[in-house]
Amino acid sequence: MSRRGQIRMTPDEVRTFLDEQRVANVATIGPNGRPHVVPVWYLPHDDGVATWTYRTSQKVANLRRLAQATVLVEAGDSYEELSGVSMECDVEIIDDPERVLEIGSGLTKRYSSVGAPTEELTEFLRAQATKRVGLVCTPTKTVSWDHGKLGGTY
Repeated sequence: MSRRGQIRMTPDEVRTFLDEQRVANVATIGPNGRPHVVPVWYLPHDDGVATWTYRTSQKVANLRRLAQATVLVEAGDSYEELSGVSMECDVEIIDDPERVLEIGSGLTKRYSSVGAPTEELTEFLRAQATKRVGLVCTPTKTVSWDHGKLGGTY
């Protein structure tokens, strides 16, 4: 088996990896034709990810022109620890405030130590949802690697 085949993650390993990591880098194509890459917090969503962002952001302007992105989630501090998932995605822009609120609430639950959301927090998130859009990134191609599978050999 090739080294590439040895380090590839299974679909279950990809889902577990996405569940465990915290930051995704989202690359869209800017108006000048160059990649525009930004880090985002995300929620695992089916085989891809979902996030929210301000509706006036550059990434949203880019996605309104071309609803495609590459999403990279990676981990590891040394070569033998490197692991990651790169997904070429079709991106759905969610404008419905209730659906955007669902994403924002999920992000808040995932990234904060807040227990059950208070009425005050829910109203804050509802107000934020009117300024934001949701982004649902659905992979059309996924590439993964986990160098830890090599057991420290190259």
